[in-house]
Amino acid sequence: MGITLTGLLTLAVSPTYAIVLIAAGLIGTGSAVFHPESSRVARMASGGQHGFAQSIFQVGGNAGSALGPLLAVFVMSNGQSSIAWFSVLALIAIILLFKIGHWAHRYRLGQAGAKTVPIGIHVTGSVHGRRPTFSSRKIALTMGVLIMLMFSKFFYLASLTSYYTFYLMDRFHISVQGAQVHLFIFLGAVAAGTIIGGPIGDRFGRKFVIWWSILGVLPFSMLLPYASLFWTGILSVIIGIILASAFSAILVYAQDLIPSKIGTVSGLFFGLAFGLGGIGAALLGKLADHTSINFVYHVCSFLPALGILTAFLPDLTARRARGN
Repeated sequence: MGITLTGLLTLAVSPTYAIVLIAAGLIGTGSAVFHPESSRVARMASGGQHGFAQSIFQVGGNAGSALGPLLAVFVMSNGQSSIAWFSVLALIAIILLFKIGHWAHRYRLGQAGAKTVPIGIHVTGSVHGRRPTFSSRKIALTMGVLIMLMFSKFFYLASLTSYYTFYLMDRFHISVQGAQVHLFIFLGAVAAGTIIGGPIGDRFGRKFVIWWSILGVLPFSMLLPYASLFWTGILSVIIGIILASAFSAILVYAQDLIPSKIGTVSGLFFGLAFGLGGIGAALLGKLADHTSINFVYHVCSFLPALGILTAFLPDLTARRARGN
């Protein structure tokens, strides 16, 4: 959060485009350092409800993203220097995380003490739990499938988060302000889907949520390029809610698959989430320049079909039940 704070203050006073890029890089670096360990701490505090804890953790970012288009209006109205006001949030976060860091340290000491109990006594509440019971080849194949599902999710999300306003203005000729409101509604649906997906995964299993949240979007994504403005707004909300429920399920599924590498797995999947979104936005922008924004939405509508790969994921819930 300290790096993020520095990036925000730099962005507020950046005199040149090069400094803007440096500031953006600092903010991105702060986010990259923050997420893997924070995801691990969220799992520590979950009380066994891993999906719910990850959803709570992620919905903060989703809510911030949803407010972004509206806050951009504040920045445009008050000038570049007004970005410095957002650094207050980073400062508050530093204070909160200082306290959370002390709690996490005490928790780890407690876990280390629990490992010294006599052999034969069962200890619950471990951060890492059991070691993986699958072969290295099976784990590699499963991780490959999860990465492909992440590709499907975040490339399609990039088409909406990065180009939805342009699509609405180009196809329906609405104002910038109207398009920003539609984007805010879509991103609000993403935040709602994030918080819904975790508890459902805890109750019915991660694989069920992954099936539903990626492949289940396909009918709606294929209808979107042909819908009127009213139905585009409705479909975008449905797509946002369903698709957003996937990430917490995929992340916790991967953590359960390799429970001894929680931090590594979290870093990998948050890195993919940010990286695939950025690469997707760039590639789709290039495609839009050579064709049209409408063509991009027709192509992206088929991406959720990759959800069929979920069939290759082992059922960890059934495996755990047999182990018990």
